[in-house]
Amino acid sequence: MKFSTAVAVAAIASLAEARQCANFTVPVQLSARNGVFNQTTPVTNIDVTNFFLNLTQQGGNYSAATLTGYRTVSGTYNIEATYCRPDNGSANTVQVLTHGIGFDRTYWDVSYNNFNYSYVAEAVDTYGYSTFSWDRLGVGMSQHGEPVNEIQALLEVDALRALTQMLRNGSIECTGGRRFNKIVHVGHSFGSDHTYALTAMYPNISDGIALTGFSQTGTFVPYFALGGNFVQANTMPALSGYVDGYFASGDPTGAQTNFFAPGMFDPNLLTLASTSLGQPVTVGELLTIGAETASVNHIAKPVLIITGGRDVPFCGGNCLVAPPGFSSIPQQALTTLPNAVNGTAVIVPNAGHGLNLEYSHPFTYGTINNYFVQNGLGPH
Repeated sequence: MKFSTAVAVAAIASLAEARQCANFTVPVQLSARNGVFNQTTPVTNIDVTNFFLNLTQQGGNYSAATLTGYRTVSGTYNIEATYCRPDNGSANTVQVLTHGIGFDRTYWDVSYNNFNYSYVAEAVDTYGYSTFSWDRLGVGMSQHGEPVNEIQALLEVDALRALTQMLRNGSIECTGGRRFNKIVHVGHSFGSDHTYALTAMYPNISDGIALTGFSQTGTFVPYFALGGNFVQANTMPALSGYVDGYFASGDPTGAQTNFFAPGMFDPNLLTLASTSLGQPVTVGELLTIGAETASVNHIAKPVLIITGGRDVPFCGGNCLVAPPGFSSIPQQALTTLPNAVNGTAVIVPNAGHGLNLEYSHPFTYGTINNYFVQNGLGPH
């Protein structure tokens, strides 16, 4: 699909010149079928490294080996979120933004260099959308929890389900009780996995999705797990409040390996990604990361997959080395979305996994927003 960036922007540029944002807490009722794992919580960084070596061992399936059963986890959880709208009023379409591993919701609204890297600024100020970003359960300012058998992928997917339904029925007070006519979902990495799982479980819950930093190839996830040099998060000054069982990259080299392509980033952003922007991942998330994209997704709405050509965890550093019949590894992922309307896979040339933090971010942002506009999912 070809994207007419200039035309799409010109058609809606007059709709918004600035944005108004509010941070707030949303209590949500959640219930999910979590795995029960025979996995003790790592205490020392030696324990952490041993966990990752077990998790990534070739020929093994550590998640299956440690799974002893399932239990339903239910309760009221507090989710921290940010809602932004154009200063001339709320749009009829809201983008729900779900971050991945290593970040919180500020991934979508990075303030560095006068918000030059902010996806929210582009979506709201340039295109006229409203946005709703949230800290995944267990991360950032959202409620934390037990890291092995509580904070897992499907409980977070249920949080995304609850938030989406609340936006649809107008029960989130900070949006002014607005009932949005259209809701689209944008995910990054693990957040794309959540978005995929949400729409696989509830095909009509979203009007369209954009999966960034995504493919259906799990072969290279060990590169991410080992390349990140993960340690106990609470050994890092900025993350000292987390309990054992929450892991974070131990140094800038880990963040660079996992998120930044050679020559495609400002070193100051690497520093930020290793400090103030960096957030942890739980044992339970890592043990359940593959299950949520294992089924075919029958969503019959527009689907965009956009991934950096040098993405490490989803392409092994080269998305163009694809099986016969496919132009890229992300294009192959569209086969698991057989009913997608205008399903499209786009490769961001030379970009890494952390698309929002690289020099190529204008291409990424324009591609996503123009895709929505050109598929009838504009802001109004």
